[in-house]
Amino acid sequence: MTTPVAGQGKRDGRVLRPVAGPVLLAAVAGAGAELAGTALLATAAWLLARAAEQPALAALSVAIVAVRAFALLRGGLRYAERLTGHRAALRALAVLRERVYLALIPLAPGGLPGWRRAQLLHRMVTDTEAVQDLVVRCLVPAAGATLAGTLGLVVVAGLSPASALPLLAALVGTCLVLPACAGQRRHRAAGDDDTSVPVTATDLLDGAAELAAYGAEPAALAAAGAAHADRAARDRAEARVAGALSAAGLALQGLAAATATVLAAPAGGPAVAVVALTVLVALEPSLALPVAARRLVDARTALRRVRAVLAAPAPVTEPDEPLPVPTGRVGIAIRALRVRHPGGRAPALDGVSVDIPPGSRLVVTGPSGSGKSTLLAALRRFVPPDGGTIRLGGNPIEAYAGDDVRRLIGGVGEEAHLFDTTLGVNLRLGRPAATDDELRAVLHRVGLGDWLAGTADGLDTALGQDGGALSGGQRQRVLLARALLADPPVLLLDEPTEGLPAADADRLLRDVLTATAGRSTILVSHDPTALAHADQVLDLGVAGRRGATTPRDAVSRSCRGAAS
Repeated sequence: MTTPVAGQGKRDGRVLRPVAGPVLLAAVAGAGAELAGTALLATAAWLLARAAEQPALAALSVAIVAVRAFALLRGGLRYAERLTGHRAALRALAVLRERVYLALIPLAPGGLPGWRRAQLLHRMVTDTEAVQDLVVRCLVPAAGATLAGTLGLVVVAGLSPASALPLLAALVGTCLVLPACAGQRRHRAAGDDDTSVPVTATDLLDGAAELAAYGAEPAALAAAGAAHADRAARDRAEARVAGALSAAGLALQGLAAATATVLAAPAGGPAVAVVALTVLVALEPSLALPVAARRLVDARTALRRVRAVLAAPAPVTEPDEPLPVPTGRVGIAIRALRVRHPGGRAPALDGVSVDIPPGSRLVVTGPSGSGKSTLLAALRRFVPPDGGTIRLGGNPIEAYAGDDVRRLIGGVGEEAHLFDTTLGVNLRLGRPAATDDELRAVLHRVGLGDWLAGTADGLDTALGQDGGALSGGQRQRVLLARALLADPPVLLLDEPTEGLPAADADRLLRDVLTATAGRSTILVSHDPTALAHADQVLDLGVAGRRGATTPRDAVSRSCRGAAS
């Protein structure tokens, strides 16, 4: 079977490397089932033709036993092929999805500018499923068709050499020519990123409220309808091509069987029946190869998109031999820090210096775009410094593994998310072993005790998608409770009151200040209450000032450029 997509076989093999053994067993079992089927039909044809001559029963006994044996063997091998093949495919799918998820973890905090959310979902779900087609609908059928055709050719050539010629010609057509045509046609029709339908559908669902509010539903529905219509038109064209190729394969099979039967006539007796049925059976598996070729092109295109995710460079390089992170209270020293986002001309941060002693509270303020969130991302090793240093416990932050740093420095960032599950499950992301009493205690600390007591389901209360069942203030408090439950030595809070009404924001901020008393805290906020309770203030909007360590003084240097 051929394919127009060249140079990818070795890379596709890497995807299947973890399940190479089961895939090989499935291919062998599938090929064995096809061989048993070919032998079954050939033996049965000989038995019927020979029985018509009314020989002694002893002359037929071996053939009778062989028919039964081949029938049982065919069924058993087919079952083994399906079981082993699907088990290998599902295992490969699980391994590939895990690899994609692990590849996205270091990329996500810094943003994924190359992909939209629907495209990533398509990579994670639909594209990774292509590995199943690669195993079950490409490799195994190709192996079976190859061996069945070879055995059929040997049997026919042994009975009537002339009859082997039309079978050989038909095998070339069904195993090579038709799959090549199918693959070339599919390669031309398939786009490199055929995600227009899921992208438009996701945009339509996510923005339904805004579209309704601004009266833009008709235009959005028209765009979605156009994407669906384009996809349907391409599917219809592909179906017509597939039908034509299938008809061509059946025509080749019938023509080869008829021609081989005529050429086998001089052999006479059972040989004619055996040749006729063997040609039909030998060609039967190869009729599925045009479909397999189309699926192979689809699978390789999908896996190429998955490989682009796997090959995306991580923004931060992990140390070969990371140091153990310090335990207990820890201080942070930032010197002349400069951070530049990929593709950005001006640095997002430039020349920031500040000391954060253990147990102190630093409030970071500044206008939008001054680099506040970038500073927090650098502290959590989500983005690498372009210059300057961050020292944690006396050592450069680059000396520690990123996961270890994030266990030491954690909290509520812009990317904080609440999952569409219960309150208890969301809170236990901070500390999986937390008891119900500990969950209730931390909710009281953030001012949600009365709300929890008033809910019908308590900790089993469903929060909805990204906390949609909660008010803005309740959502922020739940996120804060989860951060406190994780109990990091250094707590980061990125504008926890953003978007809340003034009264709710003031109450939440006071609860935050109470809950974080005596803890090393870095709080991004413009609120005067936060500034009044700060040990230090880092004003990223003030140019040309150096750090001061007295309360409410700004400790900053010039911060120029890109958005935080």
